[in-house]
Amino acid sequence: MKVIIHGGFFSESATNQETKKAKQDALSSIVKQAHDFLKTHTALDTVVYAVSLLEDDELFNAGLGSQIQSDGKVRLSASLMDGKTQRFSGVINIEDIKNPIQVGRKLLDYEDRVLSGEGASAFASKNGFSYFNPITPQRQLEYEAKLNQQERKGTVGCVALDADGNIAAATSTGGKGFEIPCRVSDSATVAGNFANQHAGISCTGVGEDIVNVALAAKIVTRVTDGFTLKDACDKSFTELKSFDGFAGVIGISATGEVYHTDSHPYMVWASFDDELKVFP
Repeated sequence: MKVIIHGGFFSESATNQETKKAKQDALSSIVKQAHDFLKTHTALDTVVYAVSLLEDDELFNAGLGSQIQSDGKVRLSASLMDGKTQRFSGVINIEDIKNPIQVGRKLLDYEDRVLSGEGASAFASKNGFSYFNPITPQRQLEYEAKLNQQERKGTVGCVALDADGNIAAATSTGGKGFEIPCRVSDSATVAGNFANQHAGISCTGVGEDIVNVALAAKIVTRVTDGFTLKDACDKSFTELKSFDGFAGVIGISATGEVYHTDSHPYMVWASFDDELKVFP
């Protein structure tokens, strides 16, 4: 049983040592909780559980504390994929929801499994998800100050391998901040979140760069075709370099290989198999 999570890039918000320590502590705690949860639950249930915890922590740009779009609203995107069944579901630009990953989980059992905008919000309301305002005072100050967009590369994600050998991946984001309203990120697409019986990948970074190379799906496809997870990631990141693409990934393969990498310093992450590991 293995699990790895990420919390976007360290440069996504304040870069002082206090914030770094807070993120190390938060990721360490959440990945340990996720690993304990994995002992009695499936990989699919675990990635939803872990990403929900990340969405509830205002240190990260997903759920509570998400970045604000240029019209002053928060719109969230999240997706999950069950490697066992090859089913993908998610929401794009959903508003007024605390845990978009849980709405995505609800959609996994429906024929129409990816909803956007008002349709996603209506589905959530119909299915008992209550109104929630995810804007924190810190995000409001950042919005009002119109901070540099290039410092907003935050997303959260989780990949898990359960005791039965099943893999699942989940990703959630509040966007990059100050973007055109309803801009679509990679997080609720197979470019940013993908899994099958061979591997699972969750991405963070600049959504457009990740979509340009179909990063998550490409890495998983390469593992399916016989690459190790590391080699699949490294080859895909070499291709990303052709246009200085900005991305980070976490992944687990069916063989138990756990790997993470990024194109720019640096993604924050934590993993747990036999022991806890966290970004330095």
